Amino acid sequence: MNRTEKADVVTSVRERLARLPNVYLTDFTGLRVKQMTDLRRRLRAAGLEYVVVKNSLAQRAFAEAAVGGLDGLVGPTGFVFAADALAAAKVLADFQKGAEAFTVKAGLVDGRPITGEEVQRLARLPSRTELLSQLAGGLQAPLQGFLGAMNGLMYQWVGALEALRTQRAGAA
Repeated sequence: MNRTEKADVVTSVRERLARLPNVYLTDFTGLRVKQMTDLRRRLRAAGLEYVVVKNSLAQRAFAEAAVGGLDGLVGPTGFVFAADALAAAKVLADFQKGAEAFTVKAGLVDGRPITGEEVQRLARLPSRTELLSQLAGGLQAPLQGFLGAMNGLMYQWVGALEALRTQRAGAA
């Protein structure tokens, strides 16, 4: 690469960092071409970007973007840029189950550096829609219980009135 091509790569990575706040660093050593193609297809389907960049150029882009915590890159590194940190973590963890050679080295989630183990924990979290449905269920349960209690009282009151009516009809 000549100097202008390197500058273009640094600019491209820096722009992606500005546009997408979440980055995961992966080690793809030992992956076959078919596995790498499958990974790229899964990431693209989830709306994620996967780029392989020389570590020195990536570190220069991180320095220009004032991103810390991702220093000391060693070995081949693939970068996953994502708007949704949870979706990216789930795709990477799912792919890692089928490819033991693939590892997630580290990540940057909303400006906070995380380790590969934390990415795995992040992948186990429920999605936003699942959390919202759990919240709705939690809010609905007490209201439903209150409605059931009120309905039961209403049936008891109607039953008492019916018993009183039959008692008075029998006395008359």
